Amino acid sequence: MTRRRLGAVTADRDRQLQAVTYAAVGASQAPDLMRYPPTGYRPLEQRGRIGHGDERWAYAIDELLTGGVYRGAGMGVRITPAAMADIELTYQPVEFDDAGEPVEAAQLGATDEVYTARGARHVRPGDLIVVGLDVRTALWLPLPGRVVLREHAEQRVMYAVGTLPGHPFSGEESFTLELTDDGSVWLTVRSFARPSAWWGWPLLPGLLLARILIARRFLRALKGPIRIQSA
Repeated sequence: MTRRRLGAVTADRDRQLQAVTYAAVGASQAPDLMRYPPTGYRPLEQRGRIGHGDERWAYAIDELLTGGVYRGAGMGVRITPAAMADIELTYQPVEFDDAGEPVEAAQLGATDEVYTARGARHVRPGDLIVVGLDVRTALWLPLPGRVVLREHAEQRVMYAVGTLPGHPFSGEESFTLELTDDGSVWLTVRSFARPSAWWGWPLLPGLLLARILIARRFLRALKGPIRIQSA
């Protein structure tokens, strides 16, 4: 293991012990986020159609839940599974159907691990996600976050990532896939954020523009050709 790789592993181990840098966990799912974001935060929402049909739906789920939305946007991504002790304490909220009726009770503990045909693991709550510039197998300018929510229903798949210390923003970002009745597949990117350090406030207009451009790249990331997955 190279010195750079060893340093990344050590840093990720330390990050697993850190708390997210904001209080409103889950607020990216609030219906009125764009009108009433958490105090002091700037909301963002981008939504786009990424394809049609069951094959695109299945492909998009696997890509989204294995970090493909980041890689497709030109970023490097490193995902570290949560420690077993943390998984056992993970809270799974009540799940509802489209009519608002509860279909599954709340529980502690994560769901079983799921892998794609290529052997890539789906993210779960508590997992560490670090994205950055992929340079010679190393991540430069790392942006650390943690999966704080995940839902997987028949026609809706979502997970949200909360920022950790070291990220230039404080806040949350969520990715939601939806399969509509006409077979269209849609991706919605929602977030709320503010600079995490004093030096970020003078740069806020540029940072907000960067958030919009990156969100649009996320939408394009899952529109590409469907790669054949072999077992």
